Amino acid sequence: MFGPIDQFVARFIQLTPEELEIFHSLLEYRKVKKKSFLLREGEVCDYEAYILKGCVRTFYVDKQGAETNLTFAIEDWWVADLASFTEQQPSRQNIETLEDCELLTISYKDKNTLYEQVPKFERLFRQLLQRTASVMQQRIYASISQTAEERYLAFLEKYPAIVQRIPQHHIARYIGVSPEFLSKVRSTMYRKP
Repeated sequence: MFGPIDQFVARFIQLTPEELEIFHSLLEYRKVKKKSFLLREGEVCDYEAYILKGCVRTFYVDKQGAETNLTFAIEDWWVADLASFTEQQPSRQNIETLEDCELLTISYKDKNTLYEQVPKFERLFRQLLQRTASVMQQRIYASISQTAEERYLAFLEKYPAIVQRIPQHHIARYIGVSPEFLSKVRSTMYRKP
């Protein structure tokens, strides 16, 4: 069960067997059914989840009830509302499973224990946070400077493993268009020579 997360961690830091044992003792294994909420708007995000199996989306709902997908996560990725988790404040996001999932989670309290007992993990999570900030910055730039077709093509290029696993209406909500508009974009693209 810990093999995938151990390989993930080894890409960033080297741990002794004792440090790995501490890490494993702070993780909780969870099986979650498709269409389950890991977090609802208004709740405090009390854990970060490493995905062993499955696909998850992070989204928010505006005042008119329209959903906007912020991120998708699959195997070997982490998912959480970082602002809610870090500040221990109510979330403005929802996190929902799109497939049956198997997760390894670490609570806010246990993550702080991990930092105290194995300080190397601060380096790992700092690098993950920097990567997340970079991706979000690129996403903001794309939303204000690219056409819907360019955003769709960028999504296809960046996330080829996700495209076949999620419904088109979720991709539309990620790139900021209606499902009908995405359908038009796709048909126009496929008609081009």
